[in-house]
Amino acid sequence: MKKKFIPLLVVGTALIAGCNQEKATDAGSAPAATATPAIDKADAVAVVNGQYIAKSTLETLEKEIAERSHGQTFPKEKLVEELVQRELLVQDAMQKQLDKSPEFIAQLEAAKKALLTQADLQNFIKANPVTDAEIKAEYDSKVAAEKGTEFKARHILVKTEAEAKKLIAELDKGADFAKLANKNSLDAKESQNGGDLGWFSAAQMVAPFSEAVAALEKGKYTKEPVKTQFGYHVILREDSRPVTPPPLEAVKEQLTPFLQRKKVQGMIETLRNQAKVEVLVPLTEEKQKAEAAPTAEPATSTTEAPAVVEPAKAVEGAVTEKAPAPAEEKPAAPAAEPAKAEEPAKAAPADTKK
Repeated sequence: MKKKFIPLLVVGTALIAGCNQEKATDAGSAPAATATPAIDKADAVAVVNGQYIAKSTLETLEKEIAERSHGQTFPKEKLVEELVQRELLVQDAMQKQLDKSPEFIAQLEAAKKALLTQADLQNFIKANPVTDAEIKAEYDSKVAAEKGTEFKARHILVKTEAEAKKLIAELDKGADFAKLANKNSLDAKESQNGGDLGWFSAAQMVAPFSEAVAALEKGKYTKEPVKTQFGYHVILREDSRPVTPPPLEAVKEQLTPFLQRKKVQGMIETLRNQAKVEVLVPLTEEKQKAEAAPTAEPATSTTEAPAVVEPAKAVEGAVTEKAPAPAEEKPAAPAAEPAKAEEPAKAAPADTKK
């Protein structure tokens, strides 16, 4: 029966690493691979030109597919055929001595460094687990202590103060706020949402905007335009509510990987501080400084390294700061202040706008 090639099922899986083989007694035609643990025939799922493919390799492939395809499975026949085809490609490449090409050697070295990076981070995390006491301390300082008020408001954004004052005059005469927003606001002309911003905390908006909202009474609008970097706003405060921190158990799964990343970052910073590093290429900032002051001495070589991005598998389930569900995208809404990298996610109702 003619076998059909199926696509490589695991993106990024190295072809050579996929098969733990041993040269069988009758393997005269297959080129010798790099030394691998001996595999008995009883522990193999197939043999290709004398090269055994281990049962453990099939199990690993099944797990990887289940993880990457959200539980989707493939018939074992297809998975075995996948491994056979991979082994055929490996053997063909070895016969052509592609493993000796400069390109392959460079890629192999890069893959080795990436694996070593992950191994070092995983080893550090295993040796420095996050404790319940650390989670509780983080919760008390960053989550439980976060108390305040959330606001629900609408706004009309225009370019000039004169436009804003004209709209306030119309509101004073009884005009409908939402209709004025749909007609005039840079933030609502397309979305036609009446300038609705949903629920938000003061920290999520630029200072002049949040201060104006906090100063308003429920159901009142600003009598003077509020200026921000986006233009001039007329703001209507519709409602407010107290923020209640979630219980520890509700955020524990978020705090744990956050603290893991924090520990990893500290470890990397320690390594960086202890290392002797010399940057040998001009950096953009240094180049701009040199152009601005040609007589200045060259910048020293101890420039701080950019932040290290942790490999995806180093910390499983990394926390993404849980921003509240945003409202429809607006071209010039008041900008949320950037979240600090060292802060864990703050709890907020699901319908809050950030």
